[in-house]
This record gives sequence, C-alpha cells and structure tokens, in this order.
Amino acid sequence: MSRGSAALTSARKEEIIQACAKLYETRSFKEITIKEIGAETSFTRTSIYNYFETKEEIFLALLQREYELWVAAMNAVMEAESALSRDQLARTLARTLTDRPRLLRLLSMNLYDMEANSRPERLAEFKVAFGASLNAVDRMLQKYLPALDAPARQRFLYAFFPFIYGIYPYTTVTEKQKEAMEQAGIPYAYQSAYDLTCACIIKLLEP
Repeated sequence: MSRGSAALTSARKEEIIQACAKLYETRSFKEITIKEIGAETSFTRTSIYNYFETKEEIFLALLQREYELWVAAMNAVMEAESALSRDQLARTLARTLTDRPRLLRLLSMNLYDMEANSRPERLAEFKVAFGASLNAVDRMLQKYLPALDAPARQRFLYAFFPFIYGIYPYTTVTEKQKEAMEQAGIPYAYQSAYDLTCACIIKLLEP
C-alpha cells in the first residue's frame, strides 16, 4: 500500500468514526444505522464497507479512540506531576476518566455483542488500546504510590475497571427513570461520575 493510500484509509476511517460520534451525541446505539453514518461522511455509504463491515466495528473503533484519549490524559499527568498523594491521585485519576463522558457511555453498552460482531483484526486493534489504559493506570500507581506491590496493583485494576463499565447509568438518569424509581419507592440522590469514581478509588486505595 502506498503512503498516499494509507493516509487516505486512515483519514476515511477517522471521518467515519467522527460521523458516528456526532450521531451518538443525540441518539442511541440502536437508533444509529450505517446508512445514517454514511450520510454524515463525504463519500458514498457503500464505501464504508471498505473500512468497517458492521456498525459494531465502527462503535468499537470509537471506543478504541476514547481509550487512546484517556491514556493520553493519564500520560500528560505523569509528565506534569512528579508527586501526588493518595487523595490527589484519586482525584486526578477520577478527573482523567470522567472528563470523557462519551467513554463512560460507550462502556455502559453491551461490549460482549460489540466484540462478537467485529472481525478479529478490529478486535485486536481495540484490545491494544484497552491494554494501554490498563498499563497507564498501573504506571500511575507505581509512580505515585511506590509502596503498592504488584499484587496490590493488580487487585486495584481488577476492581476499578469493572467499576467504570457500570458507572454511567448511575450518573445519567432520565426523567422517565426517576419517575419509575419514585413509583417503586427507591430513593434517588444524584452523584456525579467524578464523585462516585473518586470515592471508589479512595476506597480501593485504602491501606
């Protein structure tokens, strides 16, 4: 593949991903179709299939990009901050994550089905980005809390990452859901994604 065609492929993939992101701002995964994504691009809808075979592959690529942006934010912290206390680390890590609401929303989707409907090579590309996020969090722990040994860091990762997959529905509640909870007698007190994440990290990092 020539340099020009590689650059075109990358640019068109990014345009498709960005079109998907734009639609996802106001619509749900189920509501969005490949046809609608194609209508937001500068080329024909059928051309999308040269880059992504399914809608799930497009969303997986969008999630991959969100992970990459999160990793970049964590790397920026590690470059800028030579030392952080336990509480400062909790607040900083929580902020790098919750500054990416699209990431949290995507994580609340059925990732199992998304991965099942993506080709192995697309899934592998995504897993690289996911692995980089695990590595970045681990490096933050090593840098700012050097007393934590490898087993302790692994316990943190295995608790923190499942937590972030489920936080979005607790922080983004519709009026319909509030009404249903009221009818069911379930008290609802709003907490932001940042507050919940920070509290979780502090708890997980307790000595």
